[in-house]
This record gives sequence, C-alpha cells and structure tokens, in this order.
Amino acid sequence: MSDLFLDSLQQALNLIFSGNPEVYGIVYRTIYVTGLGTFLACLWSIPLAILIGLYSFKGRWVVRGFFNAFIGIPTVALGLFLYLLFSHQGILGSLDLLYTLNGIAIGQAVLETPIIVSFVSNALGTVDIQLRDLARTLGASGVRTDLAIMRETVWSLVLAIAAAFNRGFGELGIAALVGGGLFGMTRVLTTAITIETNFGHFSIALAYGIILMSIVLAITLTTNLVERLKREDFTLPKWNIRKSATGVHNNDHQSSA
Repeated sequence: MSDLFLDSLQQALNLIFSGNPEVYGIVYRTIYVTGLGTFLACLWSIPLAILIGLYSFKGRWVVRGFFNAFIGIPTVALGLFLYLLFSHQGILGSLDLLYTLNGIAIGQAVLETPIIVSFVSNALGTVDIQLRDLARTLGASGVRTDLAIMRETVWSLVLAIAAAFNRGFGELGIAALVGGGLFGMTRVLTTAITIETNFGHFSIALAYGIILMSIVLAITLTTNLVERLKREDFTLPKWNIRKSATGVHNNDHQSSA
C-alpha cells in the first residue's frame, strides 16, 4: 500500500511539473468556475447582507435565520435540484445551462450566497450602536452612516468572500450533477479526482488532489493572515465621522451666510 502511494505521488508530481495540458486545463476551469460563481454571489449577496444587517423590517429574523440555516446545505441535494431546473424538461431548460461551466458557476453562486449574506449581515449587526448614534448626532446623512459602518466591517467582508470561494472550490455535488464531468469541457478538480479514482488512475487523481489541497490551503492561510491583520489593527484608514459631520455643518453655515 505504501509503495502504491509513493509511486502515485511520484507520478503525480511529474504530471504537475511537466506542464501536462489536461491537468492545467482542469485547474483553469476550476478557478474560472469558482471565481465566476463567487463574483455572481457577491452581486446579490452583499446588497442583501446590507439590507438585513443595517435596516429593520418585519420578519428580518426569519430572513436571517433562513440564510443561516442554508450555510451547510448538502451540495449533492442542491446539485440535484439545479439539475432538474436546468434539464430540458425543467423550468430553466431553455437556457441550456446543463453540462456547462456557466451552469456550475450559477450553482456555486447559489451555494455561496448564504455564507456571504450571513457572515456580512452578522458583522454589520454587531457594529457598536454608539457609532450609529454618534453619526446621526453629528448630522451625518444616512448614506454616510452606512458607509462608515461598512468600512468598520471591511475585513469581515473579505473573510466572507474568501470562505465562500473556498466552499465553492472544493464542492463536488453541483460540479458532478450540473457539469457532468465531461472530459475537456466541464471536468473540474473535484470531479476529476472522483472519476480518475474510479478508473484506478491513482497518480492522476493524486495530482489533482495535491493541486486542490494546495490551493485550498493557500486560501485558508491567506484568510488567517487577514484575520491576524484585523486583530493587530492593521486596517484600512477609517472614515472620520466627526470630521465629515463637522464639514457638513460648516458647509451649511457658509451656505446660510
């Protein structure tokens, strides 16, 4: 067993460093799909998080609980649901998203949405209430107050996006069911590992596994570094509410004069 592992590891390293086009093609497709999925998720998740985190409305706790509950949704169940939607008999069958990279990206965007919404909205909700009261007392507008609060949670936003990307990068259910693992078309790292292992091609599967773990580890280490920078207060320059509000008062005074 140890000989099999060592031989597979040696062949895997040869595949990685020899510049095998199929290996790097799968890596490219994986990064493309996950990057596009994360970008799409941010488009609607960040505005939703701001709405839930900064504004009070009836049933807000239900909406927040809904997104929190779906953080751990099984990817195979979500993949099956999306497969039925994207199939030719499904509601979205006319869009021809089944067995495409864009279809996988949309599925991953749906998967990542609860992570971004929950993390960012919770971070916005924990901002010190005195910050909001100070901004309003000094005459800052609602938009300026919201911007100040969002600046306070900028690192939380970065961490949420990194966590969402990590979740999409390592998922299998959506990639397998929606993408189908088609050779040279929709095969990504997770589906490639599964398929090559089933065929007994352990060296190739191990090569994909090493690449997958290396990228996930790099993202995790980067996330930990960001969190450490946050703790040590190496943050972006904070927007000065007092200065801005004072400027608003001065401008109003000069206008009235």
